[in-house]
Amino acid sequence: MAKISASQVKELRDKTGVGMMAAKKALVAVDGDMSKAVDHLREKGIAKAAKKSDRVAAEGLADVEVVGNTAAIVEVNAETDFVAQNAQFKELVKKIANVIAKEKPANVEDALKVKTANGTVNDEIIEATQVIGEKITLRRFALAEKDDSQNFGAYLHMGGKIATLVVLDGADEATAKDVAMHVAAINPKYVNRDQVPAAELNHEKEVLTQEALNEGKPEKIVEKMVAGRLNKFLAEISLDDQEFVKDPDQTVGKYVSSKKGKVRSFVRYEVGEGIEKKEDNFVDEVMSQIKD
Repeated sequence: MAKISASQVKELRDKTGVGMMAAKKALVAVDGDMSKAVDHLREKGIAKAAKKSDRVAAEGLADVEVVGNTAAIVEVNAETDFVAQNAQFKELVKKIANVIAKEKPANVEDALKVKTANGTVNDEIIEATQVIGEKITLRRFALAEKDDSQNFGAYLHMGGKIATLVVLDGADEATAKDVAMHVAAINPKYVNRDQVPAAELNHEKEVLTQEALNEGKPEKIVEKMVAGRLNKFLAEISLDDQEFVKDPDQTVGKYVSSKKGKVRSFVRYEVGEGIEKKEDNFVDEVMSQIKD
């Protein structure tokens, strides 16, 4: 039997909101496999869904810049939120996004080599690091292309803590921006349900089926229950099927269609998602200074 650590129990509790003993029992039952433990709890009806994110915040800003028919969305990280509010840092992020949209590098490594007025993108970052006094990193970027019949929509939340870039076939820029705002708020995973991988769909169906059976429902109605819950799951993760934030009476897909358009693609960056950041214990830090 795998040894279950306190940190594993805490992580599972954070993901599912269950009690400590329930989390520990679930981890023991699946030999410490975190994803299986989440499924185990859902199947038991203890945790209906793994709603809580395991992302840890990091600092920095994201930005979107458009040059002609090319748009770039970027994320640049710094060590503290103070730097993220620094005017020089904001200008640097904007400059990097603009040059990436112009030059269209293939990856971050190539982006750092792109020429600028002061050398390269990497030189610009080094100079800013020396002046500001914190490590600055170009973490990621994505490019989007459109033709003249398509429209970009961009939106920055909290000055760039969340950035979104949307491409619509048809419609107009105002509609595209509305969709970009929706993506920032609701965070869909796919444009439509046709994009959901079969493996993800099958996995969810298995979990929902077991959950329904464990609730004691007759097998003859389990299939109908699962179909209904699966449809709800798809509606939650598919942009076209989500209730539009500015008008919940219609879906995003119907809203865009009413403007004679269709969602082609979207990108959503939330600064620091997936980055582990050291958590300082302020009390311990103060006490250590007092003792010194």
